[in-house]
Amino acid sequence: MRALRILLIIVVILGGLFVAADRVAVHFAESEAASKAQQTQGLSEKPDVSIHGFPFLTQVAAKKLDDVTVTAKGITAGTGGSALRIERFTADLRGVRLGNGFASAVADTADGSALVTYADLTKAAPDGVSVAYGGAAANGKGKVKVTVSLSLPVVGTVKRSVVSQVSVTGGNTIQLHADSIPNVSGLPSSVETQIRGQIDFARKLVGLPEGIELKSVDTSPDGITVAATGTKVVLAD
Repeated sequence: MRALRILLIIVVILGGLFVAADRVAVHFAESEAASKAQQTQGLSEKPDVSIHGFPFLTQVAAKKLDDVTVTAKGITAGTGGSALRIERFTADLRGVRLGNGFASAVADTADGSALVTYADLTKAAPDGVSVAYGGAAANGKGKVKVTVSLSLPVVGTVKRSVVSQVSVTGGNTIQLHADSIPNVSGLPSSVETQIRGQIDFARKLVGLPEGIELKSVDTSPDGITVAATGTKVVLAD
């Protein structure tokens, strides 16, 4: 009986050491993955990476992680005047396959969301255009308030505010479109055309990982939230 107790104690100690080693390994891997993602995606700061499932070491041996959550902040999508900053992007990645000596990582599937603030959307808008929360829409589609101020020859300064729908097009683009432009009576039709040319605009979210596709958009006082999904999502290569 004494020998059996000693054996059980040894098993418990070894099991505890395995768990400890497993947790140390997963924390190290999360840090390394975050650094690699920052380098690969050109992020301004290191993202948060959480590797789920136990044990971790057996997943590494199989070169496939069951479930990984990544949260990145301050992503710049696009370049130049059309660049759009993403405040926060969160993705749940499943079946992350590791390759090339653990230097590459590709997820079988992914679901996530990107938050774009109205301040950042305004910075990416055409000159003289600002974007704010437009309240909840009865049809469930995202609505924003778009205000434009134009200085036009003869007419002078024209300022209009409209409620625009926000939608996703082409799998990677956010589109703003006003159903109508109020209070244009008495002004030349060309003025309405110029106003619409400013307030109806689109911006691409090109800073997201390869394989991610935008699906839908929702609005809230904090900004617009874009739902995304994908297959064969490249995290590092």
